[in-house]
Amino acid sequence: MKISVVRNILEANDRIAQQNRDLFTENGLLVINLMSSPGAGKTSLLEKTIDALKDDVGIGIIEGDIQSTQDAERIARKGVPAVQINTGGECHLDGNMIRDAFKEFDFENMDLLIVENVGNLVCPAEFKVGEDFKAMILSVTEGDDKPSKYPLMFRESKVLLINKIDLLPYVDCSLDRIKEDSLKINPDLSIFEISCKTGEGLEEWYEWLRERIKNREVIS
Repeated sequence: MKISVVRNILEANDRIAQQNRDLFTENGLLVINLMSSPGAGKTSLLEKTIDALKDDVGIGIIEGDIQSTQDAERIARKGVPAVQINTGGECHLDGNMIRDAFKEFDFENMDLLIVENVGNLVCPAEFKVGEDFKAMILSVTEGDDKPSKYPLMFRESKVLLINKIDLLPYVDCSLDRIKEDSLKINPDLSIFEISCKTGEGLEEWYEWLRERIKNREVIS
């Protein structure tokens, strides 16, 4: 039956993800699984975050896309190690896919590993990669109905970054509705209102992230 097949796939992935997690913990790495729909601003957020933290924090990035190396090239120009994984049609990264990238990193000299998942508001939420927590970006241009339409993504995430708030005067989107609906789904969600274009709200995100890197907190 299809349900059994899906369950078996998820259980097999969970075992691999746990092995990844054990390796990350052994090396004192904080690992974030970053998710969003295409164009919400994942790579732009990574570029800004790298610029803010790289002088004090060892950072590595795994980029996931169906094809192309454009995002990894953008990240590499920031002077941090970046590996591109092309899924060849798969709508998500999983624990097994990212393992081949490990040989490209010196985990002993890293503090933070961010996995930029494939742009999709459905599949990535179901698959662990060994992360400490999932974070998602929602841009205001996508509308304020996404929490109710894609609740699993909001339920599985520990962080919601609402991006492109500089465009709020030009789009029909309510921040209050996004936050209210998101917190109904996940009351423990940490929410940041940001603009990668203007920089608004980003310092709060950087400080939140620095604190977790400093304390090596495992968020579960």
